[in-house]
Amino acid sequence: MRISTAFSFQRAVQDVQNNLVEIGKLQTQIGSGKKLLRPSDGPTESARSVDLNQAISRLDQFERNRSFADQKLGLVDATLTSVNNVLQRVRDLAIQANSSGQTNETRDIIRTEIEQRLNELLDYANTRDGGGDYLFAGGKGKTQPFALTAGGTVYSGDQSPLNLQISSNRTIDVGESGYEVFQNIRNGNGTFTVGLNAANNGGGVISAGGVVDFSSYQPHDFNIVFTSATTFDVVNTTTATTVLTAQPYTSGAAINFNGVQVEISGDVQTGDQFTVQASRNQDIFQTLTDLISTLSINPSSASNEARLQQGLQNALGDIDQAIGNILSTRTSVGTRQNSLDSADQESASTKLRLQQTLSEVEDVDLTDAISKLTFEITTLEAVQATFARVQQLSLFNFLR
Repeated sequence: MRISTAFSFQRAVQDVQNNLVEIGKLQTQIGSGKKLLRPSDGPTESARSVDLNQAISRLDQFERNRSFADQKLGLVDATLTSVNNVLQRVRDLAIQANSSGQTNETRDIIRTEIEQRLNELLDYANTRDGGGDYLFAGGKGKTQPFALTAGGTVYSGDQSPLNLQISSNRTIDVGESGYEVFQNIRNGNGTFTVGLNAANNGGGVISAGGVVDFSSYQPHDFNIVFTSATTFDVVNTTTATTVLTAQPYTSGAAINFNGVQVEISGDVQTGDQFTVQASRNQDIFQTLTDLISTLSINPSSASNEARLQQGLQNALGDIDQAIGNILSTRTSVGTRQNSLDSADQESASTKLRLQQTLSEVEDVDLTDAISKLTFEITTLEAVQATFARVQQLSLFNFLR
């Protein structure tokens, strides 16, 4: 079989080109550290690489979400700490106002500070985060949640907290419903609340009381009506029935009905009434507003003195309920922050495994690639040397 000179040249050139292509590929792999330079280098591996990169990208997005959630929850906790400090200060002021050494002038000073504290609380309730969203507007982050009006506090947010996905199957609340934080608070002792009729003429005051028999307790409203200065009836105003009649009154003695126990102290007069009502929701702002009104009472008579003492006692109970709700919310926030820490650890472990697998799929083995490059360069040099020798085997070279 005869091989033409042209074919020999063409074959040699093709071998050189193949070597150069392989050398260029190996040099690019070594320079980039990647063995998959294009999908055709390994269709199966390339498809797997795409899936792994997408999984890592999702983990990165969840990580950003967790960072945002942690920052926002941190701001919520800091704000609630400030709210708690305000309530503690108001509580101290209420105790101070209830001391016997106070005068109308000193109570006015206390009332003025509480008015300022009320405005401070409103500012905290309308706190914004770094993005301009309101912390306590629930899912309506762009809407100012609270405003004080003549009729009371108006809440314009919603009751659904903003949530964020922090992993493939987990979401977390990153905002708070202002309703739950500032409004959904039971007044009194959390089960029932007490009070006296504004038309009372005597100096009697009713204690906060408590439930002594939960099996008998029903969330009904009652009036304790004094039929004389020494006897009283207890009327269930929810069912319009009288549950106790002509009970003897002794100042400070326990009064039991409906599973609850209260005490009334002080001189009472015929017609005086006291209430024992199932607790209702009362927002923090109303509690402070009521306290401010109480501090405006001039205790110039026994009945006014009783109203002042009753109002301060009730305010302390309502403030304690508000403080308890704030602490409960802070506990919930702290639990969620701990959950974020756990999610970070789980995500970091998963991401590391994915990155290791991705490295196995697409990263080049430098030792192997350098060995192959050295082999290809040696082969190229051999091909070039052989081609040069073959060029000299022409008949014309022998005829010269």
